[in-house]
Amino acid sequence: MKRNLILAIETSCDETSAAVVEDGHILLSNIIASQIKSHMRFGGVVPEIASRHHVEQITQCIEEAMVEADVDYSDLTAVAVTEGPGLVGALLIGVNAAKAIAYAHNLPLIPVNHMAGHIYANRLIQPLVFPLLALVVSGGHTELVYMSADGEYQIIGETRDDAAGEAYDKVGRVLGLTYPGGKRIDEMAHLGEDTFHFPRGMIREDNYDFSFSGLKSAFINTVHNAEQKAEQKAELLNKNDLAASFQASVVDVLLTKTLRAAKELDIKQLVLAGGVAANRGLREGLVDMMAKELPDVELIIPPLSLCGDNAGMIGAAAYVSYQKGEFADYQLNAQPGLSFEMV
Repeated sequence: MKRNLILAIETSCDETSAAVVEDGHILLSNIIASQIKSHMRFGGVVPEIASRHHVEQITQCIEEAMVEADVDYSDLTAVAVTEGPGLVGALLIGVNAAKAIAYAHNLPLIPVNHMAGHIYANRLIQPLVFPLLALVVSGGHTELVYMSADGEYQIIGETRDDAAGEAYDKVGRVLGLTYPGGKRIDEMAHLGEDTFHFPRGMIREDNYDFSFSGLKSAFINTVHNAEQKAEQKAELLNKNDLAASFQASVVDVLLTKTLRAAKELDIKQLVLAGGVAANRGLREGLVDMMAKELPDVELIIPPLSLCGDNAGMIGAAAYVSYQKGEFADYQLNAQPGLSFEMV
């Protein structure tokens, strides 16, 4: 029986990645070229710089992925690529590369939603069982996604303003941390205590939506007020306690909303997805919560290597589309605002 081999490409933001995935769950290669150092001095991702880096790195990443997987283009079953959401210029690099390969080698072309990719990163660890609930937490997205079957996505809750990852980056800048600040805040949080008791946005509202703008404002105001007092010889705030208090608020809201949804929906699995899935506080909190509250629901947390943007997850999601025959033609374009269905 012939293997299903999908070459996947991911260029939605500041990682250029190519991977070869077999049968939707076996990762034969997953090459990732990060641009973090290039964007660090600007305190965030600069779209034009990201696009230029993708142009420089895309061909080499694809070649390395093919060599590491020990496959030739004649072995491939299809080519998959992230069509959105993301930075339009960055997405276009990957889309055009995928179209060129598909055309040159007469291969089906599969467009993939980047957020679906984050969810399906979990399939590279173990099989997904439906219905399931996915907590998707990344730089630009915070969503609760209900899936009744493969490739069926329904957003039952999302952020009304800042995503959790955006809040981490903004708070990191206030603390004087280099971009990206999320990892450092997580490390600092484990050295401090929740002494500031920042607000938990929308935590008691009867819905599954999130809001982190109030938390962000409360944090910034606390720091700025302390800095003004410091000029009058007052004592500066403990940054570890600030980080711990901020993270406690974010994690508390995420866990509370997720638990409410998981209890009200008849799910078999809860999966964590997205860049913020690497957060130690969130990972540990989910493990403890599910063990105590819903021990019969299986929890899947991806390894750190699959939390960030990578092409392996795109290949895993693309396999579902391949089985359904959901292919694109050469008119495929970048969709920077691509989203799941909201219910």
